[in-house]
Amino acid sequence: MASEEPDHLERPRRSRARLLLGLAAAVLALDLATKLLVVATLSDREPLRLLGGAVYLTEARNTGAAFSFAEGATVVFTLIAVVVVVVIVRSARRLFSTGWAVALALVLGGAVGNLVDRVFRDPGFLRGGVVDFVSLFDPYGQVWPIFNVADSAIVCGGVLGALLAFRGIEFDGGRARDADGADDDAAVRD
Repeated sequence: MASEEPDHLERPRRSRARLLLGLAAAVLALDLATKLLVVATLSDREPLRLLGGAVYLTEARNTGAAFSFAEGATVVFTLIAVVVVVVIVRSARRLFSTGWAVALALVLGGAVGNLVDRVFRDPGFLRGGVVDFVSLFDPYGQVWPIFNVADSAIVCGGVLGALLAFRGIEFDGGRARDADGADDDAAVRD
């Protein structure tokens, strides 16, 4: 039986800010590298068929949100991405959950990756087209919208965040408390 340490002997909790920022930087680097490669090799070329047609690599530009939704609102989505980035970075110091650090890192890296495209690509500042290049089951996005590494990271981060929230895991690594102030785990133990 393990003995519990008194409060004054507990190990200090460590912020997961480094994990968040490091993983976000890795996602951003992978996203930018793949987009540069796609623009250099797939521009003005027929889509590349892989896995018997289950996956196609192609180059497409998206000036809208995910799945080419609201293509006329590029500036709005750019500003929303900036707000998301700022909120995640500002909350990084208060983050002690490894799961939340990974989830937010995926969202942060993906948001910055697509933000770089919106700021620096044609047709201009805050209106640039995001480079998408993975198409499933059809070379032109007729079955599933064409996407990129950043989009994948954002979706995976969102799903992981939803799972963590559903399980009641807080940013500080603890469990959510119910209205009585009791820990969710306490109810299971009783």
